[in-house]
Amino acid sequence: MSDSTTAPASPVVLEAWFDLQCPDCFAALDDVRALRERFGDRLDVQLRHFPLAKHKHAYAAAQAAEEAVEQGKGWPYVEALLARTAELGDRGEPVLLEVAKELGLDAEEFDTALIDGRHLLTVDADEAEGKAVKVTGTPTYVIDGERLDGGKSQEGLRERIAEIADRLLNG
Repeated sequence: MSDSTTAPASPVVLEAWFDLQCPDCFAALDDVRALRERFGDRLDVQLRHFPLAKHKHAYAAAQAAEEAVEQGKGWPYVEALLARTAELGDRGEPVLLEVAKELGLDAEEFDTALIDGRHLLTVDADEAEGKAVKVTGTPTYVIDGERLDGGKSQEGLRERIAEIADRLLNG
């Protein structure tokens, strides 16, 4: 997702590879928020899409998130959608449009974007890059070339990311 949490000139970039139907990614938002709070605009958290095959609505959710970026609310949309992963799994794509409406976005444009596939290339590019850097599950983070896999356990990841960011910032 091209929408990041800070200005593009941030000195440290944290790529967060997420599947927007993944409950572990929802849990990981606490870490992302804590890192944003600690580092502010010195850490640029960039959401990258890695929809897993086991989540049948994750690919559409990634496209919807890209439409939210186009409409100026990328991260708010992602956070609201991740809070509803179970509902997305049960009800599917109508949830994507409901979240858009709740955030005051143009839900008709969301629907059109999902139909015409205008964000397919962005999602496909993220997924291909994720495979290239050996992302196998979500959430996975990449900071300073180091891949940290949160798909198995998120234990200690926030601290490890903070340690790397501190080293890079104070370097």
